[in-house]
Amino acid sequence: MDDGRETVVDQPGGSPGPLPAGGAARGSGSAARSGRGDGQRNRWERSRQRRLRRRRFVAGLAVVALAVIGAAAYAVTWYLGTVAQGPAGSTRVVTIAPGSSAGAVTAVLVRDGVVSSGVAWQAYLFLHGSPSVGSGGYLLRRHQPYGAVLARLTAGPDVFPVTVTVGTTMYELDRQVESSVPQWSAGAFAQLAASGAARSPWAPPGTPTLDGLLGTGTYLVMPGESPATLLAQMVARFDREATAAGLSQAARALGITPYQAVVAASIVEKEGYYPKNFGGVARVIYNRLAVGMPLQMDSTVLYSLHQDGGPVTPADLRIASPYNTYLHTGLPPTPICFPSAAALQAAAHPPPGPWRYFELVSKDGTLAFETTIAQHNRDIAVARSRGLP
Repeated sequence: MDDGRETVVDQPGGSPGPLPAGGAARGSGSAARSGRGDGQRNRWERSRQRRLRRRRFVAGLAVVALAVIGAAAYAVTWYLGTVAQGPAGSTRVVTIAPGSSAGAVTAVLVRDGVVSSGVAWQAYLFLHGSPSVGSGGYLLRRHQPYGAVLARLTAGPDVFPVTVTVGTTMYELDRQVESSVPQWSAGAFAQLAASGAARSPWAPPGTPTLDGLLGTGTYLVMPGESPATLLAQMVARFDREATAAGLSQAARALGITPYQAVVAASIVEKEGYYPKNFGGVARVIYNRLAVGMPLQMDSTVLYSLHQDGGPVTPADLRIASPYNTYLHTGLPPTPICFPSAAALQAAAHPPPGPWRYFELVSKDGTLAFETTIAQHNRDIAVARSRGLP
């Protein structure tokens, strides 16, 4: 029945018939809604990714912060433990050379084990102030707390070296000690040395001086030590050197006393000057003594004048002194200087030989040894031709 409506009949393999009115509009609206949903999903996904990235960034910052805090905590703990150190160990005499920089002082402290870390020490000085460290010796301890080290360095040196120089006299040593050890009162060492309170086992009773009877070399005066302590150390060192030279037995074999052997050694030191000459000079001394011939040594005359070397004038040779070996035979009454261990050995064990004279014949200090005055005069002429005194 034809009622004015159009009937749509599906045909196999054919195209669908015309769409109902408004069908195309409904299909277009559905597609639009689907596009809007996809956009919203994309925006949500991008937002989620941004949130994830922010969380990862914050988590990374937290890890880094924890690492920095941990490292800082470790550094602080290490620094405090290093600065505290301790317990303090064995003592060390730390010597600071003149003009040492802060870095050089740090290197010495680390080398001697006083501080364990140069980095920590420099940091400590940055925080507490760097002292002006005077040159000299400081008595410190291994692993000493940094505060104690800083206080000690700030206070200045407290260890003082004193050297008994080979060939010098008690007169010279007294002055050297006074200038080297500022905490002792002026003249304290000299007064003690002259008082007879310190005795050498090699000196006869009533010996007026310690000249020749103190061991040569350097001594360290430690905090709180007295002149008596230093003098005892010097006497003990000489005792060891004389014993090592076999001085007692050698003196008996030479027909002299041990003290006279020390007197001879002191002349050997001054006249020979170089060890290569010592044996010959010792033999000349003993050969002259054996025949009653004056020693005629300039060094003994100069000793009475408190002079160390230099020419002897004709007026000097007329001085009425027991040390004037031009006027008197035999040995002078006391040693004229502190002899070295080599001079002691030469005086105790002189080589055999007939010599009675010697003369400087070379600028390198070589002495020529002669038996007769004629030989001696020829060597004097050779010396003068070479510009020697």
